[in-house]
Amino acid sequence: MRAMVLEKSRAPLLMRERPTPAPAAGEILVEVAACGVCRTDLHVVDGELPNPKLPLIPGHEIVGRVAVLGAEVAGLAVGERIGVPWLGYTCGVCSYCRSGRENLCDRPLFTGYTRDGGYATHALADARYCFPLPERRDDAEIAPFLCAGLIGWRSYRMAGAQGQGGYAEGASPDALGLYGFGAAAHILAQIAAWQGRRVYAFTRRGDTAAQVFAKSLGAVWAGGSDEMPPESLDAAIIFAPVGALVPLALKAVKKGGRVVCGGIHMSDIPSFPYRLLWEERHVVSVANLTRADAREFLDVVPQAGVKTEVTRYPLAAANDALADLREGRLQGAAVLIP
Repeated sequence: MRAMVLEKSRAPLLMRERPTPAPAAGEILVEVAACGVCRTDLHVVDGELPNPKLPLIPGHEIVGRVAVLGAEVAGLAVGERIGVPWLGYTCGVCSYCRSGRENLCDRPLFTGYTRDGGYATHALADARYCFPLPERRDDAEIAPFLCAGLIGWRSYRMAGAQGQGGYAEGASPDALGLYGFGAAAHILAQIAAWQGRRVYAFTRRGDTAAQVFAKSLGAVWAGGSDEMPPESLDAAIIFAPVGALVPLALKAVKKGGRVVCGGIHMSDIPSFPYRLLWEERHVVSVANLTRADAREFLDVVPQAGVKTEVTRYPLAAANDALADLREGRLQGAAVLIP
């Protein structure tokens, strides 16, 4: 198999030839058809997330087909199209797992971070953490659903949007702000607009292309992240890894409003006056995802008619894709094609 490998943090990925691994009990070998390039991959490659498995094959938005079934795998078949997400394993016995909060597991493994991922022609995955995918969607177009979509959905639920799981609290966010209009926001904006919510998109100052893009996907307003929207927001979700956006978002939400930090990494949050938090405003973070989130989100996608904007790169150009993401040159999501 061929793979783009991170051999040390803050260094370019290197193309390597490796023996194709055999799945252990409970695992499957996936022939990768597409793998999305996520901002979390950047955080891993750039050394912003601690203790990655090294050497490491990044990538956790994997679309592919089951090539080999390991022993004791049930419910999947060779040739079946599946998706592999960020959450790659949980212990099943800690207090979080036993209370339905496997996203907070004490001993998890993460695809493309603490176990090898999908920047390759093949990948191993725990069969319990793979999801059957419909045949009617293009491989590259569906890849961003496996993290950008899932984290966007969990963030949306944490912002107060009601779903089947029932963990969201507070009033439904009729006016919703999205800070950072990248892969996650461009998916979530379509769902929120489909549900009749007023979506306000916040981009880098002067990024008129991203603002036009946001409006084309249903946003009623788009402007710079330093601007105030024309109405107070019920909730705001911050996808950009910029801590300085937290006080700005708090200023934009109304009394009782909620600010959700949707990323796994963010720069330091600057100090801000207590009056921005007062009047029962909330700041919360989102950690990982659950398999229930994935099933719920993948059910909603076809109902909402969600489309993804993707830029395709050959596997060997993974460093170019990461650079384009790092420098803000992408609209929508980047996807690697082996």
